[in-house]
Amino acid sequence: MEELFNNTALQCSKLITNRYSTSFSLGIKVLAEKYRMPVYAIYGFVRYADEIVDTFHNHDKKSLLERFTADTYQAIEEKISLNPVLQSFQLVVNKYHIERPLIAAFLKSMEMDLYNQSYDNTGYEEYIYGSAEVVGLMCLRVFCEGDEAEYQKLKPSACRLGAAFQKVNFLRDIKSDYKERKRTYFPDVDFEAFTEQQKNEIEATIHEDFKHAFEGIKQLPKGARLGVHLAYMYYKKLLEKIQATPSSKIQNERIRITDKHKLALLFQTYVKHRLHVF
Repeated sequence: MEELFNNTALQCSKLITNRYSTSFSLGIKVLAEKYRMPVYAIYGFVRYADEIVDTFHNHDKKSLLERFTADTYQAIEEKISLNPVLQSFQLVVNKYHIERPLIAAFLKSMEMDLYNQSYDNTGYEEYIYGSAEVVGLMCLRVFCEGDEAEYQKLKPSACRLGAAFQKVNFLRDIKSDYKERKRTYFPDVDFEAFTEQQKNEIEATIHEDFKHAFEGIKQLPKGARLGVHLAYMYYKKLLEKIQATPSSKIQNERIRITDKHKLALLFQTYVKHRLHVF
């Protein structure tokens, strides 16, 4: 019966991923089967933590996050939780030996969202590391399956990919982050006077992150390569759309990639992998 309980918990994390992110769901579906459920479990965990700080405005977010944090560590320590999201996450943490500091850094970034409305360079880097880079490292632990040398080799690229994804999200979500939640993640940027030069400078740093990340993608285990490359292609295309959009316009609308375009990217990426030309 414990196997049924675990499988049901993992299915809950899969459902959360599918409901919240069509782009990541698509990427996960083309991972090797052995990686899919562990990555669903990681995404379900980070999605629900993020939901606490971004959505539950009529509740005590601080208390909810503190409870979620305590329950997370208890689930990992006891290797059991009646919360299906935490049950599936602890299964992955314990199986793949995901380090506690990665989890602590992620939860710290979620806590930062409760209090911080703007960031200096140090806070910006800390937030990106905790909110995005460590998530890539958790997934990398799954992909490397205990191969420490491979993990250490690919770690810098995984961090750069997570950073690129998060910075693209910051640009895409200016309307909700700044207009609705009064958050400004980019240091020294005033969105009331956001210039094309500032936008171009941010986009240039993202391109550098993508450049370094791609070298790591090419070295990933075969079963992980296509799925991660697809997510990379999706975010690169999203960045291209943002680049083609004036700075004044991205403050008032959320730039998107249509589902039809996502499927086209999947086909293009799959062909590249089949022909070994990516």
